[in-house]
Amino acid sequence: MPRLRQDNVTAARWSPNGATLGALDLTDPDNRLFATKVFTPAEQRKRLPKNVYKQLQSTLERGEALDSSLADAVALAMKEWALENGATHYAHWFQPLTGSTAEKHDSFFSPVGDGTSIADFSGKELIQGEPDASSFPTGGIRATFEARGYTAWDPTSPAFILENPNGALLCIPTAFASWTGEALDFKIPLLRSMGALSDAAVRALRLLGDDETQLVYSTVGPEQEYFLIDEQYYFARPDLVTTGRTLFGAKPPKGHELDDHYFGSIPERVLACMLETERELEKLGVPVKTRHNEVAPAQYEIAPLFENSNVGADHQQLTMQVLQNVARKYGLVCLLHEKPFAGVNGSGKHNNWSMSTDTGVNLLDPGDTPHENLQFLFFCTAVIKAVDRHQGLLRATVAGPGQDHRLGANEAPPAIISIFLGAELHEVYDALEKGKASEVKPGSLLGLGTPVLPPLPRHGGDRNRTSPFAFTGNKFEFRAVGSTQSIALPNTVLNTIVAEAIDELGSELEEAMKGGASLEEALRPVLQKAWREHKRIVFDGDGYSQEWHEEAKRRGLLNLPTTPDALPYFVKDETVRAFETYNVLSKRELEARYEVFTEQYAVKINIEAETAASIARTMLLPAALRHLALLREAGVPELVSETEALVNEFVAAIRALEAANLKENQDDASAAAWAVYLRDKVIPAMERVREVADKLERIVADDLWPLPKYSEILFIK
Repeated sequence: MPRLRQDNVTAARWSPNGATLGALDLTDPDNRLFATKVFTPAEQRKRLPKNVYKQLQSTLERGEALDSSLADAVALAMKEWALENGATHYAHWFQPLTGSTAEKHDSFFSPVGDGTSIADFSGKELIQGEPDASSFPTGGIRATFEARGYTAWDPTSPAFILENPNGALLCIPTAFASWTGEALDFKIPLLRSMGALSDAAVRALRLLGDDETQLVYSTVGPEQEYFLIDEQYYFARPDLVTTGRTLFGAKPPKGHELDDHYFGSIPERVLACMLETERELEKLGVPVKTRHNEVAPAQYEIAPLFENSNVGADHQQLTMQVLQNVARKYGLVCLLHEKPFAGVNGSGKHNNWSMSTDTGVNLLDPGDTPHENLQFLFFCTAVIKAVDRHQGLLRATVAGPGQDHRLGANEAPPAIISIFLGAELHEVYDALEKGKASEVKPGSLLGLGTPVLPPLPRHGGDRNRTSPFAFTGNKFEFRAVGSTQSIALPNTVLNTIVAEAIDELGSELEEAMKGGASLEEALRPVLQKAWREHKRIVFDGDGYSQEWHEEAKRRGLLNLPTTPDALPYFVKDETVRAFETYNVLSKRELEARYEVFTEQYAVKINIEAETAASIARTMLLPAALRHLALLREAGVPELVSETEALVNEFVAAIRALEAANLKENQDDASAAAWAVYLRDKVIPAMERVREVADKLERIVADDLWPLPKYSEILFIK
């Protein structure tokens, strides 16, 4: 039996590994695990003196800093809770510009003079940490000689316990900043943007007649797509190990053409892995709601309920971490890359975004009353205005090498940002523009109680899977976010640009009402003007079609197909102006992010290119030469000629790629110039090597080909 076939037999064998716990009686309160490893407000209430707990909650509601005595009391309670849960160490858990999380572990225990140790954890240690942090990307914000960074406790995102077979760790969500105060992470800008959105929205609500709301916060519900493959195949693929995707691989006879995987029965091993993953996430307070098979074979999805953007972003990072950790217990590897396999569905992270008030109102829900309808139209229009004005920036927030492979096909949205409203809501805006109400359809539309504004649809349906930004009834779904990416940056941008649009519409409405006009009379021309200026961004058709590309160009919409095209929008004048106005990111902080993301793109492509050249020369070419020798020995001249021609092509392609890699390593260029060179010269050279290699895979003897094939990796579970 050839080696790979034996590997397949081994990979297909699985039995429960003892980690599963079976089914519990969930009517028993002791078996309910949700947030049992989280220092929740309920846990704080139990452990803190009543006056301290009230003071803490009041401080958080006002957004003020904690005084030292209050911090000491919270730290003591948190330490006792952590020790009871087996945690020997604590870590300030933060999110640097790498896109992943970071942590430095410190022990609770310190030695004392009598040869014993005591557990100690003060308010000062809770509030602030000082990791060396010299190697995190900063984009020039700080030099190595002034590299110390600071972590600052975020009390709005609760601390949690990460369990390990040999112990536990208290994780304290924190922000990460330089010693000069610049944000070096994703959390600080997100928190700033949430404050900016709240201020703008509350001001607008006052104009709209709401005197109760004191706070508005953005909410998210990110749907995470991922692949699970047997670890045996993963470790036999150096490209997967090094880059997260397959740099080689011929299209298998069967991919996802039959659509038989989508929503299909979940394989037993995969379901067991999912169940344990959900169990661990439940303990961490992540409100996981949905799981199912996705479009591609070996692809799956997990989705939570809505939370505020800050906690949701933290939970999303935890979700990715737990998925990867638990998979290994089942002999699986979780792949989060946007395009781990060419020719089949890629993985995204649909970011469902909305705005809610502290009184429980979703501002993007059309509602059931005329007042709610007016409110909805105002905030929905603000989103349309914001997305049109900052379409390039939104595209930049989801840019990356994996996204350049994913966007534009296989149920991924195109690189052209547009909004899908649905026929009913689009009809409402068309009627608004014409100045007349459309006909009310019983049971489907809501009247606004005034003839000057059109009725609204009760439910806006999502029927266009090619749209990158779709209205889905009471929220907008930003589908262009990549599966590996943190959702913090896209939500920071959404919060900021919508805050800007709300303020501008609010100022126009305020001016229109000064002459004594009613809200309904004043609002209509404000909405009409915004719709006329920004309706070009709305498109309900096929986003994949060439006709749309041509139409988008006529409309003046941006088409930014690659990462080097998109990233400069982080430092455009309109971006800097908006972000500095709302104190979300300074010009220096924006420039730093542009530098970091550009360099990360270049480095990742460089790693892929060097990995591809190495695999091609040391693994695939020898296999092809052995096969050629067999054919010559067998005396089959037609097959010898065919294979020899491909081998010669392969050698030429490998040398061209190696030359391209060597050239870029020798060039002394800026990160932006390096990125463009890699995109224009190195990536085409890589693709040429792959093209020939995939042809060879189809003709080289199976027992000689050194890499597991798609037909094995994707279908043997």
